[in-house]
Amino acid sequence: MDGITERTVDVGDGIALHVRELGSGPLVVLLHGFPDCSHTWRHQLPALANRGFHVVAPDLRGYDGSSRPSGVRAYGVGLLAADIAGLVTALGETQADLVAHDWGGGVAWTFAMRHPKMLRRLAVLNAPHPATFTRHLRSLRQLRRSWYMFAFQLPVMPEAGLARNDFASLRQVFRAASVRPGAFTPDDIERHIDALRPPGALTAAINYYRAAFRDLGPHAAPPRRVNAPVLVLWGEQDRFLGPELAEAGSEWVPNARVRRVPEAGHWIQHDVPELVNDELVRFLSG
Repeated sequence: MDGITERTVDVGDGIALHVRELGSGPLVVLLHGFPDCSHTWRHQLPALANRGFHVVAPDLRGYDGSSRPSGVRAYGVGLLAADIAGLVTALGETQADLVAHDWGGGVAWTFAMRHPKMLRRLAVLNAPHPATFTRHLRSLRQLRRSWYMFAFQLPVMPEAGLARNDFASLRQVFRAASVRPGAFTPDDIERHIDALRPPGALTAAINYYRAAFRDLGPHAAPPRRVNAPVLVLWGEQDRFLGPELAEAGSEWVPNARVRRVPEAGHWIQHDVPELVNDELVRFLSG
């Protein structure tokens, strides 16, 4: 991607995040999901930078060139959100807009609840509010979609299965879960796979799910209201998350707008990049 620079930023507590960076102006941080990396924002980085934003897409902890601490507890969502707060501060800013997809959305929702003064606006792409997801995870329909999250709780076996035959199952996920033919080019897929090749990277990515399940139950932190403006973009052909998960609920997110996109799936930023870019520019410029 022309003009994009890459560097590593110390975000505190011994964690450094590899970031891709473009443009100048108000800070917008793009947070990827699983099994993505920062490359997932290849359409959004130039589009937002060209409209006057300083756009930074980090590889979350554990991925690609970012720090990879050991142990499940190192991947609790509170720590992941603290990384983003540290990133904003390290970039010399006190506030940022966040755009997030999938697991990045889980990090962004937590950031919004725990660091509200640092958030200007939040845009989430196929990433349910934690309270919404927890409620619907009790339904048989969503349990069927989320079976892999339970399988990921096993030790060793998930890593072995995903890495088998040179990550064949993950390659198939990218091909099958995108709605638009060619949404992921062969180069896109290889770039995402390469981010999971370093020793320990795949375990780190799966540890997000292991840590999340440990945080569930009666001692889980209750959700907090997010008062910042929120835009939810939801591809309705998502194989992993039902369309009912798009609604966050006015009791938790009173200032939200939901845009459902029937012609897109889980990777809405790849299926309909022009629509996503237009919606983001309009929302972030408001």
